[in-house]
Amino acid sequence: MIFTGRRVLVVEDEYLVALGLDDNLRSLGCTVVGPIASLSAAMAAAATEKVDAAILDVNLAGEPVYPAASILAERGVPFIFCSGYTGSVRMPSEFADAPRVAKPYTSRVIAEALADLLGIPMGSATNGGERSLSAPSDA
Repeated sequence: MIFTGRRVLVVEDEYLVALGLDDNLRSLGCTVVGPIASLSAAMAAAATEKVDAAILDVNLAGEPVYPAASILAERGVPFIFCSGYTGSVRMPSEFADAPRVAKPYTSRVIAEALADLLGIPMGSATNGGERSLSAPSDA
């Protein structure tokens, strides 16, 4: 598994999406930190957890995740923003170039985005399947 040994912080407040993302990342060999559903817990994890990357839901129960993203950026931890609000989310200028993935996303999209973030060749990062991450898999 291409991501074996990589620790990925998952910040997602939608329970089924978080479960699906957790399942997908573990199937790719990641060690998942989280999922975390609140801004305060996300900020604490961003400040203290040793992670290689993070996947951040932009909106956590009405609160923008940007304070946690700022902490990660200060620590040099790369991250991906995820949002179901395609086109309507205004990113702070400091995050204008941060990678973004629109919900709903597939396992392949997450694998490719994470591979790009970590500098891993794309072909070796995908697990072949196109699963939706809106709910956990039955496998």
